[in-house]
Amino acid sequence: MKFVKTFILLTCTHLAMSQINVKKEFDYAAKQYEGMLASHPDLTKFPQSTNPDGSPRDMKSEWWCSGFFGGSLWYLYEYTHDPKWKDAAEKWTMAVAKEQYNTGTHDLGFMLYCPFGNGYRLTKNEEYKNIMLTGAKSLSTRFDPKVGLIKSWNKFQGKYEYPVIIDNMMNLEFLFWASKVSGDKSFYNISTIHADNTLKNHFRADNSSYHVICYGPNGEVQAKKTHQGAADESAWARGQAWGLYGYTVMYRETKDPKYLEQAHKIAAFILHNPNLPADKIPYWDYSKPGEERDASAGAIASSALFELAQYSKGKQKAEYLSNAIKMLETLSSPAFKAKIGENNHFILMHSTGHKPGNSEVDVPLVYADYYYLEALLRYKQLKASGK
Repeated sequence: MKFVKTFILLTCTHLAMSQINVKKEFDYAAKQYEGMLASHPDLTKFPQSTNPDGSPRDMKSEWWCSGFFGGSLWYLYEYTHDPKWKDAAEKWTMAVAKEQYNTGTHDLGFMLYCPFGNGYRLTKNEEYKNIMLTGAKSLSTRFDPKVGLIKSWNKFQGKYEYPVIIDNMMNLEFLFWASKVSGDKSFYNISTIHADNTLKNHFRADNSSYHVICYGPNGEVQAKKTHQGAADESAWARGQAWGLYGYTVMYRETKDPKYLEQAHKIAAFILHNPNLPADKIPYWDYSKPGEERDASAGAIASSALFELAQYSKGKQKAEYLSNAIKMLETLSSPAFKAKIGENNHFILMHSTGHKPGNSEVDVPLVYADYYYLEALLRYKQLKASGK
């Protein structure tokens, strides 16, 4: 007991002595995103990354990342209360509105809940609510009760008809919201059934996750694969972070202890991994030490750990807080944070999107910025609450 108290005391001290200056980081982020807005007058071209030739990589609204820029603008508004960020956030949020009818993707949580969800939380705009409820119905069409999971891609490797990726756990928060607001329990049920089958089939004995599980028409597992990881049996870094975040949300929304236990297991795999660098930002795959980092995986994990710590006690709580803070400190350092006006106006450098496909390797990524800003806000709230 004395050790645990000492450990918690050390973590609280670390929180108090942390080098993260939230105001400074948001002031910086605001300057970068002022440049981003100025360089993106066209609301059909969503900031995504940097091309190999150094030019900005922009995507259309049907791309899975289209909601992150609007979501980041809402986070800037949440921190600054400056109406200019609200105006910008509203424009870039509504630019994704047509995707509420998109039944061809599982990524509507990212595309709609990140911008519209934050916008509704901060403004209570009824239009946002209605768009999200339509989007939740669209997402639900990808759930087949016989399989018991939300279908991710429409096909994989030309032969698998029902692939499900670990990333899909991130869309369940959207359905929980829809269930609460609409009173329709089916959204809730889809989330728990999907999470339970993912828990059953996606994880290895060491609590790492496969990227892609390919299912047959009755829910039988046909293959366990990767798409963005180094190998089928390797641990793709961002996938581990998606799982950590997803099961933390599952516990928040259901209070079912099995989801908390799974989040703890995933956290242990990440934080105790011998290939996790001392600065806590992972290599793009845990089997590839010394190769490119993935700042996005670090940002997602940091944000998730700040929340998971609130559902944890003693040594675990202290460990999660200290690691979340360390990740945030590293991302806020010159090693990962770009200079003003550089990096095509993105905040973070050194993310890796899809190395096996030679796509978005060691570049900025819009979702790295989003989860970094979210982690900063969670850190700020934690300091303010004194928990």
